[in-house]
Amino acid sequence: MNSLIIAVGSSRKPKLAAVHQALDQIAQSLSPEARFEIVGVEVESGVAHTPSSREELMQGSRQRAEALQFIAKQKNEPWSFFVGLEGGLDRIAENNQQRVFLESWAYVSDGRRGHFGRSGAVELPQVLADEVLGRGTELSVAIDQFAHQTGIRDAQGAWGVLSANRITRQESFRIAVIAAFAPFYNEKLYNKAKSQNFVAAR
Repeated sequence: MNSLIIAVGSSRKPKLAAVHQALDQIAQSLSPEARFEIVGVEVESGVAHTPSSREELMQGSRQRAEALQFIAKQKNEPWSFFVGLEGGLDRIAENNQQRVFLESWAYVSDGRRGHFGRSGAVELPQVLADEVLGRGTELSVAIDQFAHQTGIRDAQGAWGVLSANRITRQESFRIAVIAAFAPFYNEKLYNKAKSQNFVAAR
């Protein structure tokens, strides 16, 4: 049985557990005969501690994966996939009001091509959004203060606090990772889509 190593650009437990859970669901479709191993490596995202736009979230997740690729090349690591995970905020103007959402993003690359995946989104209370975006407080610090707890980032995360633990940080990243891996484990469909010309119905 061949071994495939998935490198994840973080050593935080919720992120690594999310990748483990995602692989439990997609491993058979990704490579039925392979044994998967996950390694966590701390790398820089190159973006703010709390990204404040979708573009910054995507950039951070991509740059984490690219940092892993650089390490693999320098140290000759036999990593098969590179996973960058980034959580943060996205701001959307709606009905003359700015709404702020918490999102989790993933970028997965095999060293030749890469794809993004995203969780759903949960809206932040205005007072919490103001603390993070207006006063520059890191989300992990602000959510601890907001919920009167400590270490939320490494437990249920802001996702858990905002959804009354119906959706955890780990769960949000699990969804993002499954979505980002889709072009790899569902490759036949994606390749078909590349070669197929869609004709609009008349």
